[in-house]
Amino acid sequence: MDDIQIIDTNDENIREYGVCGYKNIKRPGYSEKIEWLKERFREDLIIKTLYSEKDGTQGMIEYIPGAYCWRPVDAEGYMFIHCIFSGFKGEYKGKGYGTLLLNECLDDAQQKNMSGVAVVTRKSSFMAGNELFTKNGFTVVDKAPPDFELLVRKFGKAKKTPSFKVNWGEEELKRYGKSLTIIRADQCPYTVKNVREIIETAKTEYNIEPNVIDLKNCKEAQSSPCAFGSFCIVYDGQVVSHHPISNGRFKNIMKKVMSLELLGAFTVMVTLLTIMPGPDKLDAGTAINSII
Repeated sequence: MDDIQIIDTNDENIREYGVCGYKNIKRPGYSEKIEWLKERFREDLIIKTLYSEKDGTQGMIEYIPGAYCWRPVDAEGYMFIHCIFSGFKGEYKGKGYGTLLLNECLDDAQQKNMSGVAVVTRKSSFMAGNELFTKNGFTVVDKAPPDFELLVRKFGKAKKTPSFKVNWGEEELKRYGKSLTIIRADQCPYTVKNVREIIETAKTEYNIEPNVIDLKNCKEAQSSPCAFGSFCIVYDGQVVSHHPISNGRFKNIMKKVMSLELLGAFTVMVTLLTIMPGPDKLDAGTAINSII
């Protein structure tokens, strides 16, 4: 398709080309993303838009010097890719446009004498898989639960290798307590509407007052307990969502969590009742019926 262009998108023209597929200023998340970008442009963030004269915006890449990335990664000296995608319409998929956008980042990083380019990948929504990167010279250098990978393409003999910053154990999650914690940032515009709905659902359907943490800068994002960085949901000391989700998906997760909690309570009660001495002892079936 000969009409494809790569547009350097900035504060002056971003409303013309949109961001993350958003162009409607009234759509939740759009204005928040624009304001977030204004701050990041001061940190040398770059957005390049894949644009078709016929069909408009068909993809983008967002990257930033690693010291300012919004993932829990130590990538200082490298360029870091936040997100990349192409093909809002099917005919733009599988045409090599992802590589075209990636090469823009690689060229930019080399011109700025950086050590290489780093990116976090995962086979799920809201994040690119590793295939685009491995076929363009990237290698996996670190991993994070449940299935995140940190990939790097080094230039020359760069000595330092990027790595994840966070210790992913239970101790790291204790600081969020036993309740529901939603960690988010305006880096991802899709979270604005979804988080509002999730908060309402938590209150009305589960009688939970969630703790919402709005990340304000890259240092806070780099301390996130999830490798996604700018989104995470923690409940009762466990990560229940590692990436942005819809309200419907949240309900499904909570149903499963609540079922497991109820099963755990049954198990404890049955154990206690069946080990009671003397005439108060109950068999398991009677114990369960008494709880129900």
